[in-house]
Amino acid sequence: MARLKVGIIFGGRSEEHPISVKSAQEIANNLDLGQYEPFWIGISQGGDWKLCDGPASDLDDDSCRQVELSPDSTVHGLRFLQGGDVETVRLDVVFPVLHGRFGEDGAMQGLLELSGIPYVGCDVQSSALCMDKSLAYIVAGSAGIATPTFWTFAAHESPDPEQFAYPVFVKPARSGSSFGVSKVSRKEDLPIAVEAARLYDSKVLIEQAVMGSEIGCAVLGNSPDLTTGEVDRVALSHGFFRIHQEAAPESGSENATFIVPADIPAESRALVQETAKTIYRALGCRGLARVDMFLTEDGTVILNEVNTLPGMTTYSRYPRMMAAAGISLTELIDRVLALALAGPNR
Repeated sequence: MARLKVGIIFGGRSEEHPISVKSAQEIANNLDLGQYEPFWIGISQGGDWKLCDGPASDLDDDSCRQVELSPDSTVHGLRFLQGGDVETVRLDVVFPVLHGRFGEDGAMQGLLELSGIPYVGCDVQSSALCMDKSLAYIVAGSAGIATPTFWTFAAHESPDPEQFAYPVFVKPARSGSSFGVSKVSRKEDLPIAVEAARLYDSKVLIEQAVMGSEIGCAVLGNSPDLTTGEVDRVALSHGFFRIHQEAAPESGSENATFIVPADIPAESRALVQETAKTIYRALGCRGLARVDMFLTEDGTVILNEVNTLPGMTTYSRYPRMMAAAGISLTELIDRVLALALAGPNR
């Protein structure tokens, strides 16, 4: 039986490029080579596309060669030079193991739609919607989901520090992994936080701080058939949770530990899982996503954000939550690829 030809895209142009490489390396360690023939497609931070022997961190390595994913659906895959001739490889499915801009924001999904190749994860609309936290809040709020009180500011707008009750969080509206995020407890510090956020996005989001536990829920599937992993809780020793900001994240966070399953009452766990499913459906997600929420002392669940292509590294939350529910990374890969092949984005 012929193996499925799987294009695995990693790296990318966002600040999350190194995290994507680590995610792809973990995918490589858990991919069933009896079922799949992988084609490792690395994108440099400068935008070069390379076909590599594996998920290399150095795309200038001799094992990598220039390649492009054709938007021509009759090609349905890759084009590259071989001995002076243009060769093509027809791909059965693509797994975009990309995080952040140009990976989770609908840009890559749009290219894959043009190519006609089935792909893992959310479509163009839901990817773009979830990437913009303010828009995700508006849509989730219309579905009856609690969200933080928030304000957005365009590039030409300067927030008035007097209008907020502190503390607040200042974030790039369309970024990930806590890059450019600041907790502001004094109005004097707001302008600096806004400038830090604008290093990553011209649109800035300011949120009223939520008093509660940070809770996550991994969701897998296409509606109406959804599976959730075990709920996790982020236990902080100090400060606020800043994922992927550590010097050596594989050895643990500098101020956080992850409790899986979360040490919360059974009824709260069930509520978190059902709320995550509601958010997932409301935002049009498919394939997989990690839904981050807050659980307050009175039992209210409040949306924080949705990651449509969550990290797959050794220390990432999504595979850890799925593993706690009895779904290994190898099985998870099988299931998301099957969902892509069965879904409407073909």
